[in-house]
Amino acid sequence: MEKIAAADSEAQSADLVAQNIEQLKALFPELVTEGPSGVSVNVDVLKSLVGDVAITDADEKYGLNWHGKRSARQLALTPSMGTLRPFKEKSLDWETTRNLMIEGDNLEVLKQLQKSYAGKVKLIYIDPPYNTGKDFVYPDNFQDNIKNYLKMTGQIEGGERISSNFETSGRFHTDWLNMIYPRLKLARNLLCEDGVIFMSIDDGEVANLRKLSDEIFGEENFIANVVWQKKYTRSNDAKWFSDNHDHILVYAKNKSLVKFNGQERNADQIRAYKNPDDHFKGPWKATPLHAKSGTNTKPYTFNNGIVWAPPKGTYRRFNDASMRQMDESNEIWFGEKGDQTPQKKSFLSEVKQGVTPVTLWPYQEVGHNHEANSDLKALGLGGIFDNPKPVRLVQRMINLATSPDKEHIVLDFFAGSGTTAHAVLDANAQDQGNRRFICVQLPEPLDNINHDEALKLENIAEITAERIRRSINRLRENQPEYAGDLGFRVLGLSTSNVRAWNPQPANLEQSLLENVNHLVDERSEEDILCELLLKLGHDICVPIESRTIADHHVYSISGGTLIACFARSISTSDLEALASGIVQWYQEHESAAEVTCVFLDEAFADDVAKLNMSAILQQSGIKNLRSL
Repeated sequence: MEKIAAADSEAQSADLVAQNIEQLKALFPELVTEGPSGVSVNVDVLKSLVGDVAITDADEKYGLNWHGKRSARQLALTPSMGTLRPFKEKSLDWETTRNLMIEGDNLEVLKQLQKSYAGKVKLIYIDPPYNTGKDFVYPDNFQDNIKNYLKMTGQIEGGERISSNFETSGRFHTDWLNMIYPRLKLARNLLCEDGVIFMSIDDGEVANLRKLSDEIFGEENFIANVVWQKKYTRSNDAKWFSDNHDHILVYAKNKSLVKFNGQERNADQIRAYKNPDDHFKGPWKATPLHAKSGTNTKPYTFNNGIVWAPPKGTYRRFNDASMRQMDESNEIWFGEKGDQTPQKKSFLSEVKQGVTPVTLWPYQEVGHNHEANSDLKALGLGGIFDNPKPVRLVQRMINLATSPDKEHIVLDFFAGSGTTAHAVLDANAQDQGNRRFICVQLPEPLDNINHDEALKLENIAEITAERIRRSINRLRENQPEYAGDLGFRVLGLSTSNVRAWNPQPANLEQSLLENVNHLVDERSEEDILCELLLKLGHDICVPIESRTIADHHVYSISGGTLIACFARSISTSDLEALASGIVQWYQEHESAAEVTCVFLDEAFADDVAKLNMSAILQQSGIKNLRSL
């Protein structure tokens, strides 16, 4: 029975450095060597592989550099030693929902999601702190970010409070870049190949974020810098200019694969289509028969005798056969009196569903700051959050980048007031979509935020969850016939369920005895199962069934592809009955081609008992056995 090593698989998230090395070995085996000091990359071999391409570690090169960039890059590659714990009491429809709301530092959470969601996220939207000197900048700790996170959120004593990033610190831009860089590196891994990321930002950091994103996503994958009109009135008390816009930078993981949906036509655009001659194809608008490029300049004679030729310097858009077909089908417009320059009838029913999106998003189309506050007020949450985004703004992104008929995942790891989750829920209700959301929010204390004491909300993560809960309740009230996913699972970042090895040099015997049972005592089986799903790369919202077999809880995940029993002690008398029950359940899952079965290592009295369990299961076809 293979043991899942605590130090390698169960106590930390995906090892991105190891994955990068494996990819190098797969492409160029001669490049990677292993020796007494570990794995190394031979730079001389690399030079021979790339030929005349220069390889240099010189400091002088084009790009964005700042103090701490190297550490920030390393921080993204450092595996997390924490886990996510389920909070069923805070959730809605836990058993059936596919939506996630995660409380925790988004850097550590993004690391936790790497195995389960790498290459699966269709759309990311983030609204990070704008670095105004008032918003917090989370001080990442390279050595132990989980402990740092618990200190900052008041879950353990000691440590500094979350602080503002004042310009007088001398590290105004540096601190912000060190915060955002590793998070974007990890976020890119989660995007599917045709996935996109939208990032809200103001003028203060837009230049830096643009250069940073060019490096992380590739300059060739830049799509657009959208300008959103966030205000509809000017601020006359502004010193120089009234700040009425924000930027939304749009990048793709692979731009060549991205296909946006058309932007929905507004009322003015729809009114341009009319049907004055009651054509059976419906409303149309007149469009020119000529084009700016081509080769055909010959005149054409229509059935009514009108001779038309393209204006000087232009060319015919259609050949004779196409012109004849349109003429005979009454698809040419000669004006109400039949004597005007002929034009083609372009029918609304035949044009693409939407129009090409533009980079200027006026408030009339996607909302403004005041509307965003009204969105919260309508849920009874007015005035509790500074600078939320309007639901219509995020819905514009969702409608452009996702399809309702697919389970596209929408991720927001600066979830704030929960606008993204609200927008996904509303979008699904409008078009019967199957989109899912994953929202991540740090439980930042509400010390400096105006809020209603009656709500008893203590941190921003609780605002996020409450906004999602109330959005769901309103949809249930307004659309009782809607049968989509109106639930969400709440998870929280915490230390691993696997006890950390911290030996006491003065009393090694006691340290060994304390780690005989290597799981943290107060953790539940659901806690352990959640961590196991993350470490093995399963979706956290995968269907889970449970049975009691020989007085022990047994879990079947994803239709029987994973079976787990976290009993801390399996007696010899129960072993055969437990094994037989698991085999019977396995056989009921006809679709489970290959099964992994996991037990706690400490559950078996000795190696003989473990081998007996392994033998019984393998005889029935369960060959992939692992112990935790």
